[in-house]
Amino acid sequence: MSETNFYKIRRQDRILDDKRVLELLRDAEYGFLSLGESRNGYTYGIPINFVYCLTKNALYFHCALDGHKLDNLKRNNRIAFCVVGRTELLSEKFSTLYESVMVFGQVEIAQTDEEKRFALRNLIAKYSPHHLEAGEKYIESAINKTLTFKINIDYVTGKARRN
Repeated sequence: MSETNFYKIRRQDRILDDKRVLELLRDAEYGFLSLGESRNGYTYGIPINFVYCLTKNALYFHCALDGHKLDNLKRNNRIAFCVVGRTELLSEKFSTLYESVMVFGQVEIAQTDEEKRFALRNLIAKYSPHHLEAGEKYIESAINKTLTFKINIDYVTGKARRN
């Protein structure tokens, strides 16, 4: 998808450099997944754990075999995903120092057990790095009870207010 299909950041002086964008995608504890319209007509957003894979330029997450998130993704696989880095309230200025990254992409279900295991291993390495052996056992017990998704990134923006 062409970058011309996406809004440009209005405040060009606040664009985050690529290095910091990648750090936020790599290190953020969670992000907010925004999905299209539900069957009830409302959009749906939810915080999720995720892992970023630089070599695949993709994000991975997992969920149960059914539910609201999955229903929305079946309707429309185009998503927005937001990660927030450091923030600091500037109450006397009625403002906030912040940094954030917005990802726009298309979600697909991991098609092979190999890709599913890749995603789950990377999630465990990120969130439970001291429990890799137990994580392998957990993967084997949960592999058929979970879906794993890949967000193929179409466009990324990063923005910050630092003063």
